[in-house]
Amino acid sequence: MITRIVGAAVVAACAWGSAMGADAAGLKPIDPAAFQASIEGLAKDLMLPGAMVLLSTPQGDIVFGYGTNELGAATLPRASTHFRAASNTKTMTAASIVQMIQEGKLRFDDPISKYVDGVPAGDEISIRELLTMRSGLFNFTSAPELAESLETDPDKVWTADEVLGMAFKRPPDFAPGAEYEYNNTNYYLLGLVAEKIDGKPLAALFQDRLFGPLGMKNTMLPPPASNAIPEPYAHGYIYGGATYALVDAPYPADLVAAAKAGTLQPEDDTWQNPSAYFAAGGVISTADDLATWMRALVGGKVLNADFQKQWLASPEAPVPGEAAMQKYGYGILTLTWGGNTIYYHEGEMPGYQSFMGHDPGNDVTLVIWTNLTLDLKGVATANTLMVKVLDEIYAASPLDAVPH
Repeated sequence: MITRIVGAAVVAACAWGSAMGADAAGLKPIDPAAFQASIEGLAKDLMLPGAMVLLSTPQGDIVFGYGTNELGAATLPRASTHFRAASNTKTMTAASIVQMIQEGKLRFDDPISKYVDGVPAGDEISIRELLTMRSGLFNFTSAPELAESLETDPDKVWTADEVLGMAFKRPPDFAPGAEYEYNNTNYYLLGLVAEKIDGKPLAALFQDRLFGPLGMKNTMLPPPASNAIPEPYAHGYIYGGATYALVDAPYPADLVAAAKAGTLQPEDDTWQNPSAYFAAGGVISTADDLATWMRALVGGKVLNADFQKQWLASPEAPVPGEAAMQKYGYGILTLTWGGNTIYYHEGEMPGYQSFMGHDPGNDVTLVIWTNLTLDLKGVATANTLMVKVLDEIYAASPLDAVPH
């Protein structure tokens, strides 16, 4: 599901609430073997086909795969294994837009109507409100016809008019700027803005501005008509089909029972055409490339010093001014607890779930991907592993920062 920022595991463990708990920032001593065993134990409990964990700290790197890239085959995930990174794409879209603002080619306060025609209340929705998820537009991935199409016509190549039509034919959820709502329509529009400003397809724009300069040789936005993933790649699975990834609906009891009994296997959604996701979630990458990306993005290698300060300061609480562990900014989230702050994003779509983050204060980089979107409780799987990792390595666990 690329429609929600954090899965239920993180909502439960790190709710949108006031930060509490231990005051001491920093890391515990990490035993690599014990750490890997703990994470693999949880992966087994989640019934994951496969997972990849890349953790870098001042104590060293711990990189390991779990399970398999494909059910029925013994292909261990590696840091070089390709997967669909889904909403992690938003960090790249936002970085490109902020670069263009840095270059004087557009402004945060420009209305979207200046660049894209036909947007409801387009004169009142700014580039900044799109970046920070405050436009109020309907989220196109919540439209049931998208999930239905992915199941019945997985090769369909979506046009911008079709994607935006799903959003624009429905009433806005609120007035521009009035509230916060994670929304893929915002970033689809930002992708169109970026293409108009640079005069080239988003894939080429990403390559020229981001992937090429940073040496990210295994990261790409595929052509709209392509369902392919470069070798080596992980197949992506979900129980019950695309609807459960795109719409926050619980699994029925009979499905859960059949899956636990081994009589129901997850659906392979690897080859669904991702063209609808575009700038909101279309990128393919690898764990090692995403680690490079997050270190560069948070470390100031993508924006100049002035705009880097603005980018780092952009995350705000869903209700501005209220204390919150999680905040959303210019295509980036922060999770703050016990003196620690991680800049991160996640990606979720039918078949895949992932997390990528960097904590500059403790020099921690973490990338996790799984090839099962949701566990049988409907919880985002990589997020569940992420919470476990943070609990294992930080002196102040984020689990202790949640009011009980």
